[in-house]
Amino acid sequence: MGKRILYILLSGVILLTGLVACNEDDTYAERRERERNQINAFLKNGIKVEDTESEDLLLEVAPNIKVISEAQFYANDSTTDVSQNEYVLFKGSGVYMQIVRKGIGSKLEHNHSATIITRYIEYNIAADSVQTTNRTLAYEAYPDVMTCTNSFGVFTASFTSGIMTNIYQSPSVPSGWLIPLQFIRLGRQAAPEEDIALVRLIVPSTEGQSDALNNVYPCFYEISYQRGR
Repeated sequence: MGKRILYILLSGVILLTGLVACNEDDTYAERRERERNQINAFLKNGIKVEDTESEDLLLEVAPNIKVISEAQFYANDSTTDVSQNEYVLFKGSGVYMQIVRKGIGSKLEHNHSATIITRYIEYNIAADSVQTTNRTLAYEAYPDVMTCTNSFGVFTASFTSGIMTNIYQSPSVPSGWLIPLQFIRLGRQAAPEEDIALVRLIVPSTEGQSDALNNVYPCFYEISYQRGR
C-alpha cells in the first residue's frame, strides 16, 4: 500500500510540473513575476483542502494573512501571533513563516548536529493542490528524517529517509525548511501536554525543492520538527 501511495504522489508531481511549466517561451523574469502574484493571491485568499473521500480537513490557511517585518518579529521575542494570522517575511529569502509552536527542548546549538524527524504537508500554490505529504496512515511510521548541523547560525542538512528524498530524488533539504531552526526548540514528546515545534512556511521557488526551483512555483508547508534519538 505504501509503495502504491508513493507512486501516486510521484505521478501527481509529474502532472503538476507539466501544468506549472506550461509555457517554455516565458522568460525567467516573467515566471518569477507570476510566482510573486501567486504568493500575493495566497496571502489574500488562503486555502481550505478536504479529503475528497473522507471529507476530512487536510489543510486550512485563513485568508488575509497579516505580514509583519523582521524588526517586528524580533521585537516580539521572535514570535508570530497565530490569533492574528501573522507571518513574518524574511526579505532576503522571500520566505514567509508562522511559528505555531516553538516546541519543547532546546535550540540546536552552534557546532552541534542533530537528527530531526519531520512530518509535513506540501501544497503547490501554483497548481492549487496538495503535492506531497507524509501525514498519512501509510507513512505514520516513516516520517522524513534529516541530519542537521549548526555552524555559527548557518544550518545545513540532508535527508536520510522519507517522502521528500524519494519523490525529488535528492537528499537536499529545501533552504526554506531550515529557516525556522534559528527560532524553534528541538525536543521529544514525553507527555501529551508537551508539544513539539510546528511551523507554517510560504516558500518561493528559490528556497524550495528541486522541482519548484526548476519550474518556478511556490509551495506552502506545514511542518513539525522533533529531535531524533
